[in-house]
Amino acid sequence: MEILFFTPLFKERLWGGVRLKTDFAYPISSNFTGECWAISAHKNGATMIRNGQFAGKDLAGLWEQHPEIFNNGKARPFPLMVKILDANADLSVQVHPNDKFAELIENDLGKAECWYVLDAAPGASIIDGHTANTLEEFKHQAEQKAWDTLLTKLPTQRGDFFAVDPGTVHAIGAGNLILEIQQSSDITYRIYDYERHEANGKLRELHWDKACAVITVPHKNSLAAPNVRSVGTDARFTNLTSNDYFQVAKLELNGGLSLTLRVNYLLVSVIDGMAILNGIEIKKGDHFL
Repeated sequence: MEILFFTPLFKERLWGGVRLKTDFAYPISSNFTGECWAISAHKNGATMIRNGQFAGKDLAGLWEQHPEIFNNGKARPFPLMVKILDANADLSVQVHPNDKFAELIENDLGKAECWYVLDAAPGASIIDGHTANTLEEFKHQAEQKAWDTLLTKLPTQRGDFFAVDPGTVHAIGAGNLILEIQQSSDITYRIYDYERHEANGKLRELHWDKACAVITVPHKNSLAAPNVRSVGTDARFTNLTSNDYFQVAKLELNGGLSLTLRVNYLLVSVIDGMAILNGIEIKKGDHFL
């Protein structure tokens, strides 16, 4: 199987910074780049293949026209997206819908996602869940702006992993650099955004009614302990999560390895170092199929 490398897309965000440029050497001029869409077939930004016989074709087209590459995957559209997020400032407190709600209201997929913390500044944190037992209690505390008692904040450090199911109230805090694996969806319902304004001076839009329709109450903790195992003498393979939408694993390699995985297709992001795979150099910042 040919290794197909993707050319990332970059999205400016109010909360973005420069670490996608400084840490990954991506060719970016902006100082407010919040998102690297590393692997995407979404209508809001599909990544292009930069090598081989399919060079110049985007992932959406490859998925539709060459299903044999993906062992004839049946999902429509392409179901996954991979991003790197640079949170120079706090992201909004938000929630994502499940497939049923998203298809009915947005004509899109729902958004299950997970985060691998590539780096975290001292004191960095995320919001993962809330303390309300009923939706009425959640609404009341939100109306009172009792965010410190309503929202559950967790400290972060390099190597942490978090699963974020649809319906989970969440936010990435300032100082986090995160690899995000998610369903191919661009739906976000903002609940609270620190009274921030857009460049035009208007308060950032919130999506209170839709958010309240999808929030999981009470919060359900979906985190599971990663399963770590050695592979030979020079590698460690960690199964981070597995659900109805994706399986995520981390491979740490310090030497040679021959590895067979029983999957229809494999999306890979190199988060540090370099290696030779099937005679081809792969390095930090590369994303490929």
